[in-house]
Parts: sequence; C-alpha cells; structure tokens
Amino acid sequence: MKSLLRKLFSPVLNPLERGETPYVYKPSHRVILIVMSSMFIGLATLVYWLMPDGNFDYLLPIIVFGGCGVLGMIIGCLGQDRAVARIWGSR
Repeated sequence: MKSLLRKLFSPVLNPLERGETPYVYKPSHRVILIVMSSMFIGLATLVYWLMPDGNFDYLLPIIVFGGCGVLGMIIGCLGQDRAVARIWGSR
C-alpha cells in the first residue's frame, strides 16, 4: 500500500528526495512534522466547522492551512529521510 501511495504522490516526493548532498536527519524531525501537520489540518477543519453559512471569506485560511497540513502529512508519512530533512532545511 505504501508503494502505491508513494507512486501516486511521486510528483511531490521526487523533488524533495533528489540529490546526493549530505543531510542531517533525526527521527524527531519526522514526528514533529507529523504533529505540526495534524495541527494544521485540525485548524483548517475547525475554521471550516465554525465558518458561517454562505460566507466564503474563510476559504483562503482553509485552503492554506489544509494544504500545508496535507503536504506535511504526505512527506512525513511517505517521504524518505532526505525529504523530511529538506523540509526542515538541514543540509
């Protein structure tokens, strides 16, 4: 199942996993990425849930926070160590 999902999300994962430069990775980086992503998804869900009916001014925060959360979850759960290190900016 993981290989199928990695193939599906390869346009997102491949640019982050490319390269031969050394990187610094700690297992806590992946845990923090998953926790922060779940917080972003929770925030987007909360904004959607509390949004008044018919008011579309709240869609921008939902899209931004939800998109960042989903992207972080994809990289945190499916990405290799290099992708997680690149998200944190460690080289």
